[in-house]
Amino acid sequence: MQIRVALVDDSPVYIAAATALLDGEGLTVVGSAADAAQAVDLCDRLTPDVVLVDIGLGDESGFDVVRRLARPGGPTLILISTRDVDEIDELLQDSPASGFVAKSAISADAIRGLMPSED
Repeated sequence: MQIRVALVDDSPVYIAAATALLDGEGLTVVGSAADAAQAVDLCDRLTPDVVLVDIGLGDESGFDVVRRLARPGGPTLILISTRDVDEIDELLQDSPASGFVAKSAISADAIRGLMPSED
């Protein structure tokens, strides 16, 4: 199965680097967004399988973005950040996101590991 990924991050440099990495590892990055409104529109139009959402989006919180994107049958939502997971662990537990991956550890395997299994 081809995994279609959307990126939500306000850094064009990170978007470009993550896109090159994930595309190179066999995933398909279908688009990117820099804020919540763009993320909702992107997901409605392109229906990605996975959405990687940066925790810090300028004046917006990635936690709020995943709450807006969460819906039954919707994409797997994964929060990303340069922060240490220990700093945000409690917020992660209360989030509808499937998990967290440090930006430096983004990979196809890390994403696949957080997706629901197809039994």
